[in-house]
Amino acid sequence: MKKKVLITGASAGFGKAIAEKFASSGDDIIITGRRKHLLDELKDKLISLYNVSVTVLEFDIQDRKSVFQSLENNPILEDLDILINNAGLALGRDLFDEADIDDWETMIDTNVKGVLYVTKAILSNFIKRQAGHIINIGSTAGKEVYERGNVYCATKTSIEVLSQAMRIDLLKHKIKVTVIHPGAADTEFSLVRFKGDETKAQAVYEGYTPLNGQDIADTVFYCANLPKHVCINSLVMTCTAQANSFYLLK
Repeated sequence: MKKKVLITGASAGFGKAIAEKFASSGDDIIITGRRKHLLDELKDKLISLYNVSVTVLEFDIQDRKSVFQSLENNPILEDLDILINNAGLALGRDLFDEADIDDWETMIDTNVKGVLYVTKAILSNFIKRQAGHIINIGSTAGKEVYERGNVYCATKTSIEVLSQAMRIDLLKHKIKVTVIHPGAADTEFSLVRFKGDETKAQAVYEGYTPLNGQDIADTVFYCANLPKHVCINSLVMTCTAQANSFYLLK
């Protein structure tokens, strides 16, 4: 059955791959992000390849007002089936006492508050229909804290806990909630984290084969297409070379 899927942070990385995966199955897609030119390029590609409905919504999930103006009471979301809270980032990899507070605030505003804003803005649509699926993209950093991870780890731990809380509180509305925690994955993530330093970013993935966007998209798609009575609550996935945040075979 055709679904309507909202994906945040769809201009690149996991979000782009997830949009492509659902579109390839014939689902209608709503993609959001800050880089409208990339979203427009993706829209044109998906329509050309799969002849599906694709809607672009440009906003920054850190901006509460913009989120609610774009999503709350938006008629295109009345029959929304799936929300994928994908947008997120890491900034810096510094010891706690040396970290930049601006980096902390950006991570908190994006990874935690952004998820809260988007979910709250669309939630009435799920509640009215007594159906819906929220899929949050976390990280293995939300399962184990590592050196120089401090606030990034804290934000992803929050996503694990918030996902559990959403599942409990929304149970009466028959809403599924899933959190997926990927390990090392080769996307723009490290380039953003190291603020454009390509040498540092590439070094993260040397000597082994990390996950990629398609791996995450396949897993999200699987979770979203299970029978109505089945919900995967929390899932951790890594490449074969990685056991957890500490053990990596190179």
